Order: sequence, then C-alpha cells, then structure tokens
Amino acid sequence: MVFSSLYFLCVFLPLNLLLYYLIKNRTYRNWLLIITSLFFYAWGEPVWVALLIFSTLFDYVNARVAGKNRDNWKGRAAVALSITGNLLILGFFKYAGFIAENLNSLLGAGLGVTAFGLPIGISFYTFQTISYVVDVYRGETEAQQSFPRLLLFVSLFHQLVAGPIVRYSDIAREIEARVETPAQFNYGVSRFIMGLGKKVLIANTAGKLSESFLGTDYSRLPVTGAWLGIFLFALQIYFDFSGYSDMAIGLGKMFGFTYKENFNYPYISRSAAEFWRRWHISLGSFFRDYVYIPLGGNRRRYLLNLLVVWSLTGLWHGAGWNFVIWGLYYFVLIFVEKKLLLRVFEKLPSIVSRIYLWVAVLVGWVFFYHLDLGEALQFLGIMFGVKAAAFSGPEVAIHFLSNAVFLAVAAICCTPVTRFIGERSKRLFPEKQGGAAFLAGKVLPPLAGAAVLVLSIIFLVGQSYNPFLYFRF
Repeated sequence: MVFSSLYFLCVFLPLNLLLYYLIKNRTYRNWLLIITSLFFYAWGEPVWVALLIFSTLFDYVNARVAGKNRDNWKGRAAVALSITGNLLILGFFKYAGFIAENLNSLLGAGLGVTAFGLPIGISFYTFQTISYVVDVYRGETEAQQSFPRLLLFVSLFHQLVAGPIVRYSDIAREIEARVETPAQFNYGVSRFIMGLGKKVLIANTAGKLSESFLGTDYSRLPVTGAWLGIFLFALQIYFDFSGYSDMAIGLGKMFGFTYKENFNYPYISRSAAEFWRRWHISLGSFFRDYVYIPLGGNRRRYLLNLLVVWSLTGLWHGAGWNFVIWGLYYFVLIFVEKKLLLRVFEKLPSIVSRIYLWVAVLVGWVFFYHLDLGEALQFLGIMFGVKAAAFSGPEVAIHFLSNAVFLAVAAICCTPVTRFIGERSKRLFPEKQGGAAFLAGKVLPPLAGAAVLVLSIIFLVGQSYNPFLYFRF
C-alpha cells in the first residue's frame, strides 16, 4: 500500500484515525497502530511480515543483552551479532544475486543463486534496528523491555517502507507517553497534503515528461534533450522522496509522533558536501554516526573512511555497479572540494558554485538512473556533445515551451521561496490583527491545502499504480 493511493487516502487513513481517536487509552492506541501497520505492510506481500517481526525480535533480545552488559564481552558480542545478523539478512535478499552474477562473470561458473524478491523497506528498518542496539550499548538510550512497544517503533506505517530512518531515542518517550494535540494534528494534515502534492502533482508529472528523453533510442537524442531529460528526473526523484518524507512526518504528527526532517532544500546547495547535508539527512547521519566516526572520522585514515562511507552509500541504494559508481562519484567530488574547490569558490560569486552543484548533481543522476553502465556513459557523452544526434531539435523546444509553467513552478518549489513568503506574510499580518491578517493566516492556508488535496485525488483517478522511487531501496 502506498500513501498516494485512493484506497489509503479514502479508506485506510480515515478509518485508522477514527479508530485511533475513538478510545483515549495508550495501550489500545499502541496496539491499534501495531495491527494496522502490519496490515499496511502486508498489503503487497504478506510473507515479509514474518521477516519484519523476526528482525525486531532478534534485536529486542540483542538490545536487552547489550544493555545489561555494557562493560563486558557479552555486550560487545550482542552488538556484533546484531550487526552481522542484520547485514547478512539484508545481503541475502538485496545483494546475493548481484554477487553471484559478478562471480559468474569472473570465474565463468554458474553458482545457481536465485535472486529473491526484495522485501519493501528492509534497508530502512534494518538500519533502524541496528542503530537501536548500538545506542543501547553506548548508553544513549535504555533497552525497551516490552517487545510490542519495540515492534511499534519498527513497524509504524508512517515511516516503515521508505524512511526517514528513525532512531529509537527520537521517539522513545512518545511510544511510552505521547500527547496528541489539535495543533499537532492540523500541522500533520497540512504537511501530509503538501507531501501528497509533491508526489502526485510534481514528481509523477516530471517522471512522465522525462520518458520522452530517458530510456529511449539515444542515437536520436540531442544535447538539449539529454539535459532536459535528466533535469526532469532530478525533479522527479527530489519531489518523490521529499514528498514521501513530508507525508511520513505529517502522519507522525497526526498520531502524536515527531520525526526529524529528512530534506532541507538540497538543490540550493553550493557544494556536494552541502548537498548531502541537505539530502536524505537521516541516511547521511546514520553513516556519519555509525560508520564514519567509529572508523576514525577526520582524525585518522580520513581518505579511507570517506571511501568506505561513499561506497556503502552507493551500495545501500541498490545492488548494481551504477550505484557503486554513483557513490564513488560523490567520494571524489567531496574529496576534491575539501582539498581545492571550496577555497576557489570562496573567491568567486555564489552563482558559480551553484551552477557547479547543479551540473555535478545532474551528472550523478545519470549513473543513478541507468542500471546499464554502457547506457549511462552513452547518455553522459550526449550531454556534452559526444555522439549526439544534434545540439537541439523541435521536439525538445515543444516539450520545454509547452511545460514551461510546470518547470518554473517545480524549480521554485525546490527553493525556500514559498516558506519565505509564508513567514513574511505572518510578520506583515500578525494574527492579532483582523481582516487581511485573518484571511492570510487562517483562511488561505486551509483553502490552498484543500485545493492541493482535491487536485491530487483528481490526478490519482487517472493514474495507474505509481509507487515511490525509494520503495525499491
């Protein structure tokens, strides 16, 4: 089940909210969320619910042992068992086929390994349970004594299948004793609708438009068509994933949970390092706190630590050499920036570094999009005029001009302009004033939200199943 489906919007979520607020009892509400979350997860492939429950039980026991034995070998063994076991499970489902395929090519032998279907969300909840056990061992949080409450943390349908990667310490208090308020609920609804609009109105539209340029016969693709196509994909993946994160944060607020932000306008960055401080923040902070710093961070073996982190970042996104190259690409960019480019950019107008960032990110998305490295290199060559059919063509101009308004709106929504306008309006029209202040602060936002919701539902009626891109990771 996906958030941007009519069944979720019109049946699952309203019924869930009705049953949740029907009885004001914490135990009842927790169990309701557990049951409905497992139902939500089982909607597509029920068999993987057993794996989710096993993974939670596995780390429930490991955390209990780690919490009681922080100063001896038993605690270290529990952490090692958690990390090893979880990564073996993740590796079996996500990377076994990839490893077998490459060994077959290298050794010329058939290993007979069959690639299993990837359980949705396994990359996200695996990292969540690993971070939970490590944090318990470090003394940063206490081990949860109740298995159902830990299962609630892992299975919450708000963030289960595509993040953000939530740490147990962030919501431990809310699992035990959260407070739901009308203000939180209203914010949650508006945030959810904003994310729905990002996904349905912008991401899906950008993805549809990009099909005219991506995955086509590249021998007929002009230079401008390649740039427009990958720009549309950049819009699609940003609004798709940030839209999901907005919806997850909004759903959490509706049920009394507060999840940390996962995106902070990454496309306004001036360097690749800044881009990754703003893009998929929960993943970046996970690798920083549980891989980079434990390996030594900036203190020792900096270059090796950076290489490990970005190799893992690439592999986390998918079992393919294109993802490995994508991760290593950012490793090179960030290293070169640290050693040279950032000092150069300080002496130049900011527009130079912003253009650099956009070009760098678009080049990176070429490898992310194309699973076949040959196609990726061919497309990349066309972007820079190598074996391009032409510099431009009438079909590119038609696509650009007929969708100019959409492209302009989408580009503006990549920036904090709308947030700035909202904050500026609040300062110009304080709530204590009447008239225009009431209209700007109390009437227009709900009307705008209702319009986005109605438009999204209208768009969904005519669309086929269109899951979030990060579901496959």
